[in-house]
Amino acid sequence: MTLRLACVRDFRAEGWPSMDLCADQLLAHLPLGVIAEDVSPMFRRRFGRIPFSRGVGYNADRLLNRHVFLPRIVRSVASRADFVHIVDHSYAHLARSVPPERCGVYCHDLDAFRSILDPVAEPRPLWFRRLAERTLEGLKRAAVVFHSTAEIRERILRHRLVAPERLIHAPYGVAAEFTPATECSAQADSTYLLHVGSNIPRKRLDVLLDVFATLWKQRPALKLIQVGGPWPAEQREQIERLGIGPAVSQQRDLSRRQLAELYRRAAAVLVTSEAEGFGLPVIEALACGAPVVASDIPVLREVGGTAAEYCSIADIPSWAAALTRIIDEPTQRMGRVEQAAQYTWSEHARIICTAYDRLAKGLLPRCESSS
Repeated sequence: MTLRLACVRDFRAEGWPSMDLCADQLLAHLPLGVIAEDVSPMFRRRFGRIPFSRGVGYNADRLLNRHVFLPRIVRSVASRADFVHIVDHSYAHLARSVPPERCGVYCHDLDAFRSILDPVAEPRPLWFRRLAERTLEGLKRAAVVFHSTAEIRERILRHRLVAPERLIHAPYGVAAEFTPATECSAQADSTYLLHVGSNIPRKRLDVLLDVFATLWKQRPALKLIQVGGPWPAEQREQIERLGIGPAVSQQRDLSRRQLAELYRRAAAVLVTSEAEGFGLPVIEALACGAPVVASDIPVLREVGGTAAEYCSIADIPSWAAALTRIIDEPTQRMGRVEQAAQYTWSEHARIICTAYDRLAKGLLPRCESSS
């Protein structure tokens, strides 16, 4: 039996590399018997073309594309597919355009719903909360909801968003480019530290800069490379205040091959986040054989296992001490590559497609529409 799957991805124009990666890798590793349609419509610009609209026009276009144009496309696609797979939970409102028993959503974290789940910590305007509620209704409506870690599952259950029997654990994988250094490739370089991630608050770039500044005082030749960015205003002020500007640089729009080379050569990779849904840079760095020092939070411990080192989020001296040991005594910690090897995109795709196959055969419980 052939399974026809419509894979709805983020608009590439929105610039979420991790979501693009999830869609690309799922489509590239489909098991036999699955035919998938890549639902990747063009981002239509209406308000963004208005002179002087800048960010306001772009955000208006995002709302228009996500909530007006894309639902129409998804309804059309659903008519020729067995199931619709929504790659990003922030697009979960699209589940309202599909019969609930024929739709699944991948929930990477609960950030998109914080204004509803914790309005005191995440105060937002009424219009924003209404859109978030609409998106959350879509997530609740889906027949299956995929997640990357046990911690995300626990958060979903804690808020009673989805019944446990409809949750499917489908961890991410490591792309083929992320491999250890060979005799012909560059070896570890003790002159720079590396951070890979966006500039959203939970990534705690303030901790990253404070840790680096502490080390830089004793090691003026040390550099920090941040892949992602750009720096928020607070971090630009922090860099200036700490006087580390000449030693800090950012890189963007790298290919996976270029990023892998940065991982391999780094003295250490830092993951300073206070919250994560998975922590993809952890397994990418470990797959390249790089030392990883990460925040001591359940998600990152689950993903990194014993192959990474962990520090309390705001304990700058602890971070500095761990990194000093790694730089002064570089060793190939046993198990880095082996830990990362547990995560493959082929297994990710197999789990997702198996869930839809089981739905088609009536082996998973059907959900009832919440709308």
